[in-house]
Amino acid sequence: MIDITLENFESDLLAASQQVPILLDIWAPWCGPCKQLGPVLEGLEAEYQGRFTLAKLNADEQAEIAGQLSEMFGVRSIPFCVMFVGGQPVDGFVGALPAEQIRGFLAKHVPTEGEVAAEAEVAQAEALAEEGQTGGAVDLLLDALAKDPNNDEARFDLIALMLAEGSDNALQHAQLVAEPLRPRATGLLVEARPAAFVRVLDAVIGVRANGRPLSTLQEAIAANKRDFAARLELASLHLALGRQTEAMDELLEVIMRDKAWNDEAARKLYVAILETMTKPQPKPAAPAPGKAAGPGPAPDGKPKLEIAGKVEVAGADPVIDAYRRKLSMALF
Repeated sequence: MIDITLENFESDLLAASQQVPILLDIWAPWCGPCKQLGPVLEGLEAEYQGRFTLAKLNADEQAEIAGQLSEMFGVRSIPFCVMFVGGQPVDGFVGALPAEQIRGFLAKHVPTEGEVAAEAEVAQAEALAEEGQTGGAVDLLLDALAKDPNNDEARFDLIALMLAEGSDNALQHAQLVAEPLRPRATGLLVEARPAAFVRVLDAVIGVRANGRPLSTLQEAIAANKRDFAARLELASLHLALGRQTEAMDELLEVIMRDKAWNDEAARKLYVAILETMTKPQPKPAAPAPGKAAGPGPAPDGKPKLEIAGKVEVAGADPVIDAYRRKLSMALF
């Protein structure tokens, strides 16, 4: 449990909630229901064993913070609890609720034990994969998916490793892993990342099953530079061999000559390759003890309060950036 003031609001609440959900209890010493709710919240924090953090804010001493949050949620009484996730206030409740009702509230925002364990295993697996220990990485990712079937990054990482292995057995396994993604890759509400992995996987499986030899494709393109079907097939063959940039180079030739060909098949596969190469946004590092930055001064010299946290932007990948620029130039 931590006490929140204007000085540590940004570091200990906004920044820290990027790492773990934080429930802020806004209370006052004269408030009877607040005294009832406090021990219940403290018991739940211990019960959840680090899956959320409890923070306390004295409404009398920190009237500016309490006032802004109350105005934001349209609340005029205490105890008032606000859930912070990812640096943002996302939900809240008012009153001294019983523990069971609070558990229901927490269930909407706090990860389960399985989800927490799975996230840790994904991080370990990604580190092993970077070191070339793909067998250990695959085992961890399979265990992560068993603990949390909704962990998308475990699923994406598994598909990527199986595509890199490229054996028939690995591709068959990748198809099974990708099956839950397929409903999210079609229809009116297509999700970009699931759709990208499905498209790349299907391209590789298709060329492995029915593709022509490399020399045959090269001969066809040499004879007719507008043989777009051969170029698309060659791009898929490059993908099957783990050569993403070569695949995009071939697709770019189609896009520059006829971007609308075959319902924009070349552009769609190009974009999918870029998406699968792009790493998800990492969580910001937790603030170091004793290095907590305050919210900064306002023109009148008083600290300026910002209720929402700042979004961290991941460092750019020069290869991905270069190929995004190439696509942009080809399209416009």
